[in-house]
Amino acid sequence: MSRETHSHAVVDSQNNGTRSQDEARFQEGQRITWVSVAVNILLTAMQLVVGFVAHSQSLIADAMHTLSDIVSDGFVLFANRKGAEAPDADHPYGHGRFETAASLVLGLLLAGTGAGILIAAAGRLQDIGSAPPVGVAAMWAAMFTLAAKEGLFRYMLATAERLRSPMLVANAWHARADALSSLVVAAGIAGALIGFNFADAVAAIIVGAMIVRAGSRFAWAAIRELIDTGLSAEEVAAIRHTIASTPGVLGMHELRTRRMAHQVLVDAHVQVNPRISVSEGHRVAESARQQVLDNHPEVLDVLVHVDAENDLLGNAATQLPDRAFLLAHLSALLDANPPEFERTTLHYLGTRVEAEVFLPPGFADEAGLATIRRRVAAALPDDPWFVAIRLNQRIAPI
Repeated sequence: MSRETHSHAVVDSQNNGTRSQDEARFQEGQRITWVSVAVNILLTAMQLVVGFVAHSQSLIADAMHTLSDIVSDGFVLFANRKGAEAPDADHPYGHGRFETAASLVLGLLLAGTGAGILIAAAGRLQDIGSAPPVGVAAMWAAMFTLAAKEGLFRYMLATAERLRSPMLVANAWHARADALSSLVVAAGIAGALIGFNFADAVAAIIVGAMIVRAGSRFAWAAIRELIDTGLSAEEVAAIRHTIASTPGVLGMHELRTRRMAHQVLVDAHVQVNPRISVSEGHRVAESARQQVLDNHPEVLDVLVHVDAENDLLGNAATQLPDRAFLLAHLSALLDANPPEFERTTLHYLGTRVEAEVFLPPGFADEAGLATIRRRVAAALPDDPWFVAIRLNQRIAPI
């Protein structure tokens, strides 16, 4: 398993840079949300007053929708602040999931608001004959609301996409749903003004259905993230290509991804040459990790597990004896004590082990080495643990 190893100065520099970016992102997210709050408060007040005075149920329904925006903006402000907090002992990956939770709440709030509007409008249709006529002021209010919310949507979406925040994107489309509902309201009021009394109630029903649909979509997207749904096939393929093209990576498997708000977490198993050193395998893993971070800016972190062979179907090496047992067994095969060796490297490959033994100068003469070789050659075919033993001897001190 590979983890990043840098000097404290480099790590502190990276952490400071990340904190600066998170702070800037938080400030901008707060700013656009407060703009949304201010606009929605003004529109809600206007729609309620005009809706009651002009007897427009669709305009009152739209006001309730706008009021839900104010509540949802409160959730966004809270989640944006929590999401910007630095990682801590309880949240080592940061607080990004607060944004996801807020998106889920927003979606459920939208769906509930839409359902309430549908029920109220359906009730009015059953008693349409006793409903008072809709006043023309309702049309002006609906048109003004439409223009204001469309402008708010375009402003919020541009900022949310630049910040890559699903929560802010959801809030922006919430404003677009309001704009579309205001368009339907305007059409319904127009119909009521020219004599189709049922048009206002029908418009309210359409608005309610639109709100339910939008809320369900946002809630489902948040649920998918909370249950760690992976990236799309195209995104996974791009990350796979980046890791596989890293020098020293012979193969890879078990590439797993999951979202956390606007960022992505990745872990993968990479296969390297089984006979390289641990430090070289670590370097290959770190190179693969850095390649992903450099080429996929949405990725927050990559955890790389180094494999000497493809263990996708299991790892038989875990059933083999540990180093102490094998060294004792090797000592019996060679009729020598391991402390006399300079170094012994064990390669756990498949169901057997390969050993590389490094002997010091003068350990044995040619005749003694020939005797060891014959003993090893005779023992290996029936040995339960070793498949190969390689003897190396320095011929002079370093």
